[in-house]
Amino acid sequence: MQVLKFGGTSVGSAENIKKVISIVLEKKEKEKTIVVVSAMSGTTDALQNAGKSAATGNEQFREELKVIEQRHLDTVKHLIPVQHQSHILSLVKKLCNEIEDVCNGVYLLGEFSFRTQDRVMSYGELLSSQIIAAAFNNQGVAAAWKDARELIQTNDGFGHATVNMPVTRSRIKDFLAMCKEDLIIIPGFIASNNHLETTTLGRGGSDYSAAILAAATDARVLQIWTDVPGMMTADPRWVSGAKVIPSISYQEAMELSHFGARVLYPPTIQPVLRKAIPVSIKNTFDPEAAGTLIQKKSASNGNVIRGISSINNIALISLEGSGMIGVPGFSRRLFGALSEAEINVVLITQGSSEHSICVGVEEAVIENAREVVDEEFADEITLEKVQHLQVETGLSIVALVGENMKSQPGISGKMFGALGRNGVNVRAIAQGSSERNISAVISTKDVRKAVNVLHEEFFETTRKEIHLFIAGTGNVGSKLLLQLQQQKDWLAQQMRINIRVTGLANSRKMLINDEGIHFSNWKEDLSKGEEADMDAFVDIIISKNFRNAIFIDMTASKKVAGVYDRLLQKSVSVVACNKVAASSTFEYYRKLKDLARIHNCLYLFETNVGAALPVIGTLNDLLRSGDRIRRIEAVLSGTLNFVFNHYDGSRSFAEVVKQAQDEGYTEPDPRLDLTGTDVLRKILILARESGSQLEMSDITCRGFLPESCLSGDVHHFYEELKKQEPHFKKLYDDAAAANCKLKFVAKFEDSKAVAGLEHIAPEHDLYHLYGKDNIVLFYTERYPEQPLVIKGAGAGAEVTASGVFADILRATAS
Repeated sequence: MQVLKFGGTSVGSAENIKKVISIVLEKKEKEKTIVVVSAMSGTTDALQNAGKSAATGNEQFREELKVIEQRHLDTVKHLIPVQHQSHILSLVKKLCNEIEDVCNGVYLLGEFSFRTQDRVMSYGELLSSQIIAAAFNNQGVAAAWKDARELIQTNDGFGHATVNMPVTRSRIKDFLAMCKEDLIIIPGFIASNNHLETTTLGRGGSDYSAAILAAATDARVLQIWTDVPGMMTADPRWVSGAKVIPSISYQEAMELSHFGARVLYPPTIQPVLRKAIPVSIKNTFDPEAAGTLIQKKSASNGNVIRGISSINNIALISLEGSGMIGVPGFSRRLFGALSEAEINVVLITQGSSEHSICVGVEEAVIENAREVVDEEFADEITLEKVQHLQVETGLSIVALVGENMKSQPGISGKMFGALGRNGVNVRAIAQGSSERNISAVISTKDVRKAVNVLHEEFFETTRKEIHLFIAGTGNVGSKLLLQLQQQKDWLAQQMRINIRVTGLANSRKMLINDEGIHFSNWKEDLSKGEEADMDAFVDIIISKNFRNAIFIDMTASKKVAGVYDRLLQKSVSVVACNKVAASSTFEYYRKLKDLARIHNCLYLFETNVGAALPVIGTLNDLLRSGDRIRRIEAVLSGTLNFVFNHYDGSRSFAEVVKQAQDEGYTEPDPRLDLTGTDVLRKILILARESGSQLEMSDITCRGFLPESCLSGDVHHFYEELKKQEPHFKKLYDDAAAANCKLKFVAKFEDSKAVAGLEHIAPEHDLYHLYGKDNIVLFYTERYPEQPLVIKGAGAGAEVTASGVFADILRATAS
C-alpha cells in the first residue's frame, strides 16, 4: 500500500491534473494506491470569501460562486471527452447548487459560524476529488471514490477538529477490506463528527488526511506531491540560495513545519512517526527530482543545521512582578488560564530570577490573552505583587533546526553573533533540552534579513553577499566602480565575497536595484533613475533592510555626511571618502563612532587623511597595542605638495596650479586645497583619532594665499594668481636662498594643532617628498626619536578609490 497526496497547485488545472494522472498510473502499477487530493488552488479561499460576503449581506457572493462553478465545469470539459462528460458535469452542478443553498442561508441569517464555514469549504475537496476520480475511470482505470467524512471521525472542533484515531483506523480498515479497486481517490482536509456534521482538519489538513490514511493502512510510503522540489533549507521566496534538504528526520521535519515551513502541515508527522512510515516530498512538475525523504534518522550531510524557518504575526506576553519570586504555582496558573481560553503557546522563556515569565502567542488572540491573564491574577495585580500583562506585538520567530546541534558547541553563539552584526535585535530566546531547535523572537521587519543572514552563516559557505550603496559617481566614484568590476571575480573566488552594487546616487539621479546594478551599463541605468533625494535614498536603504549592507560616500557633500547617523543606527556600515563628518563638530564625530560600536557595524574613513595610505589604520594599531602619540608631523595635501614640487619660478604659479587641476589633483575650485582647509581637516581627524577632543576652530592655520585670491569665481581666482605672481616668486626665492623647500606642514603636539607653509631643510624627513606624495611622521613612546614614517601617493582618483575599496573589504570582514 502507498498513499499519494496532491496539493492544490498540483490539481489546479486540467493540464496539471493530467500530470497527476500520469504520475499515479506509473506508481499504481506496483501496489495498491490511495490518492488524497486538495481543492483546486485558490478554491478554499474563494469559498470562504463567498461565505463571508453572504454573511455581510453582500450579494456579490453569487458572482463569486459562479466563478467557482465555471472553473470546475471548464476543468471537466478540458479533461474528459464530450461523450463522457454528462454524469460528472451534473455532479459538479449538484454540488455547486448545494453550496449556493448554504450561502443563501448564510445571507438570510447574516451569520457564518465555524460549523457552516467547514461545510462550505469542504466542497473544494469534494469537487476536485470527484472530477479526478471520473478522469481516471474515463481512461479505463478503475478508481473508487470515497468520502473522507465516512472514514475520519473528529470532535466538534470546527475549523481545526481533533481526530478520534481508534474509530478512524477501524473505519479505514473496514472500508479497505471491502474495496476491490486498486486505486482509491479520497478528498483531503475534510472529516465529520459523530453527528455526521462536516468538520475540517485545519488549513493544509489534506497532508494530515493522507498521513492518517497511511498510518491506518500501514502504508509502505507516504508521498506528498506539491509545487516545490522538497523541504528547503529556507523559504526560497526570501533566500535565493535556498537548497533542497535531501534527507531529514521526523523530529526535524516537525520542528521546521511548526516554525513556518509551509511544504508540510505540522500535524502530518505524528501518525506516520508511530509507524515509522517514510514520507517523501516530491514535485508534481519535476517528478524525476529526488525531493526530500523524511524518515526515522536523517542521512548525514556534514551540516549541523538542517534548515531555517520562521513564523510571523507573533506577540510576546510577559507576566512580571516581585511577588512571583520564590512562589510556586504562577507558571501553572498562567498556562492554565491560556489553556482554558484555547490559546496556543508557541514559545516559552523564563529568567532564573523567577521575576518574569514570557510566552509567545499568535497576535490574533492577544486581547483574549490579556483579558484571561489579568482576570486570573486580579488579586495579585491589586496588591501590586504582579503587574498587568505586558504585550509586545509586530514580532516573528526565526528558528534554527538540526538534529546534530546537541553535539556541536558554539551554534547559539554563531547564530546570535550573525544576527547582532546585522543589527537584528533579539527580544526573546528559547531552546529545548533536546537542542534540536534554537528560536529567537525578533521584529517582523527584520525577519527576512535574519533568515538570509542565518542561511548565509550556516549554509552558504561559498559566498557572502555584500550590498553596496554608493553616493557619488564622479571621478573617484567612477574609478571605484571600475575597480569593483575588475576585481569582482577574484573576490568571489579568493575571498568568497559576492559584491553587489544595490544602490547608486549622484547629485542628479538615484537608482536602487535589489538584484544588483550591472557594472557594464551603470551610467545609462542611473541616468534613467529617479530624481536624486538623499533622504529618500537613505529611507529606501533602511526599508530594504539588507544584510551585510555598506553605504559608501564618494562625495564632498555636507548633506550626505549628515545621514551617516541614521544608517549606523540601522547597522549599515559607512565607508566615507568624504571628510566632512569626521572633521565636523567633535560631538557628531563621537556620535558616529559610538553608534558604530553600539550597533555592531563600522564607520571607516581611512581615505580622509592619505588616500590609500594606511595612516588611520596604523595610528589605531599603535593606540590599540598600548602606544601613546607624542607628536605628529605631516604633509597631508598631495595637491599642495605637487604644486610646490613643480613651482620653481620658471613657470607662473597660476600655470602650475592649473596643471594640478587638469591632472585631477585639486577640487573643482582649487582654493579648497590651496587655503589649507583640506589639511586642517586631516590633522583634526588625526588629532581626534589620537584621543584629543579638538574642534576645527582650535587649529592655527598660516595661509599663503593673498586675500584678493579668495573672492570671486574660479576664473577670477586664476586671474588674481597671475597678478600675485611676485608674491609666490618671493616665497620660493626666500626658501631657495635658505637651501630649503616649501612644504605645507601640519603638526599635532600637546593637544594643539597648527598648519602652514614652512621652509624644510635637506636633513629633514619631509625634504625628500616628490610629486603628489604625502608623508606622516608618528613620534610615539615607542618611536621617540626615529619616527614611524608612512609615505606615498596622497592624491589621485585611482589611489583614493583603492583606499575606499580597502575599507569596503574591512567592512565585509566584520
